[in-house]
Amino acid sequence: MLKGLPIGISDFKTVIENNYYYIDKTLFIEEICKNTGKTLLFTRPRRFGKTLNMSTLKYFFDIENAVKNKKLFNNLYIGTSDYVKEQGKYPVIFISFKDIKKQSWSDCYKGIRNLISDLFDEHKYLREKLDERNRNKFDKIWFNNDDGDYEGALRNLCKYLFEYYNQKVVILFDEYDTPIVSAYEHNYYDNGINFFKNLYSAVMKDNEYLQIGVMTGILRIAKEGIFSGLNNLTVYTILDEKYSEYFGLTEKEVTEVLDYYGLKYKISDIKLWYDGYKFGNSDIYNPWSILSYIEKKEIDTYWVGTSDNYLINELLENSSINLFDEMKEIFKGKLIEKTLDLNSNLKNLGNPQEIWQLMLYSGYLTVDEKISARTYNLKLPNQEIKSFFYETFIDKFLGNVSSFKKMISNLLKCNVEEFEKGLQEILLMYMSFYDTDRAEEKFYHNLMLGMAISLDENFNVSSNKESGYGRPDMVIEPVSKHNTGYIFEFKVAKAEKEMYLKAQEGLQQIENKKYDVDLKRKGISKVLILGIAFCGKKVKVEYKFI
Repeated sequence: MLKGLPIGISDFKTVIENNYYYIDKTLFIEEICKNTGKTLLFTRPRRFGKTLNMSTLKYFFDIENAVKNKKLFNNLYIGTSDYVKEQGKYPVIFISFKDIKKQSWSDCYKGIRNLISDLFDEHKYLREKLDERNRNKFDKIWFNNDDGDYEGALRNLCKYLFEYYNQKVVILFDEYDTPIVSAYEHNYYDNGINFFKNLYSAVMKDNEYLQIGVMTGILRIAKEGIFSGLNNLTVYTILDEKYSEYFGLTEKEVTEVLDYYGLKYKISDIKLWYDGYKFGNSDIYNPWSILSYIEKKEIDTYWVGTSDNYLINELLENSSINLFDEMKEIFKGKLIEKTLDLNSNLKNLGNPQEIWQLMLYSGYLTVDEKISARTYNLKLPNQEIKSFFYETFIDKFLGNVSSFKKMISNLLKCNVEEFEKGLQEILLMYMSFYDTDRAEEKFYHNLMLGMAISLDENFNVSSNKESGYGRPDMVIEPVSKHNTGYIFEFKVAKAEKEMYLKAQEGLQQIENKKYDVDLKRKGISKVLILGIAFCGKKVKVEYKFI
């Protein structure tokens, strides 16, 4: 009988004791033991095995139940390593912030207090060896009192554990950045940053009771924010070679698991859809999608549905025209060269550079090659991510996929009346009003540029590219000169009664400034020009062939 698949199971002990299929990553433990750093941060996309690795560290190092836990590693690499002597040697504090996604700071703080209070309850046996003063401190946290020192609680717990076991403490923080992203989303960012800056500084900086601290997350939050003052922090991101093969699956590991489940013949499909990540110099597959595929035995977008993608959507909604031009190139399989800051400061999400590093760290883009110290060529990793951008972008910003495809089809058939109806339907159902003319213009322009994402290799789309005596808002140029070319000019009307005149004004501008010169010069004789006027959620399209 084949072993079960540990989909959604991130507790190492559960995986081993229930004989789930386990891909041995315990060389990671040896590498942690060898590392001379005091505090390590690993950033990887979600569902790439961070929590399972942290759970593995917990069961390996934990001094409690050391004898029982040793059996978990008997048939794994670390069980034969010289570093097995480190097993069961240290008290461990393990805390995961994965569920701290709250709409207010008070709820967030309450959730953090509950987590820390539960940790103290787990170690309540420590009270018997504490003096009265420290027992009083302990009890305030244990009973979740308002006057407890929660920022310093984990530092104190390290001290109590050290004094009890006479061994330094291993502390593990899983998904450290989840509360910070939630704080940004719900407008209590400063509260979150200030609290965690104090908590991490207390427990990680100059802590004589700390053996090693290991943290995982998706983003590398800027040091001047949450890690201010932590000069002993070593960060390993997807750009670093060291530890690159311990999160996600290597091709060898994927081949072995497919062979075990009799699916090795599907490797080419799986490679197209779920491979393509480059961590350091390692080629990595998405583990969540691989296991989900093996279970269901059909290609689908498994990984992208495991998150609300809030930050990605936030950035797309407020992005510039240039972003759409660059995303269009990426959709065609081209590379985008970007210089990255490497840190993420959520306060700077308006910075165009921020979206690229956010998409990279979050797993929506990957590195093709390193150009220089901080400059990389980026690309879409695989078909699953391409499908996500296509369908999610269209669903969120342009209406449902079927109605959108119908609208595009009508445009390419030059059935402008039906194209206008489809565009009007999308505006009515999905779009929000914008307060200022400037926001409206950017919004409508981005909306129309978003259509370009769905156009295949038979068309080239440009925006504000010089032609004739000016720069048309958008041009759709067919690769074949026998097909129709399209020139768009967008206008925003202040009142519905002005929409017809504004649309006509757009047409007139295209003709007067001879925007069709470039297409005609390339031998494209059939050109459809469109003046499109917007007013709130209303649209008016005027057109003619020239």
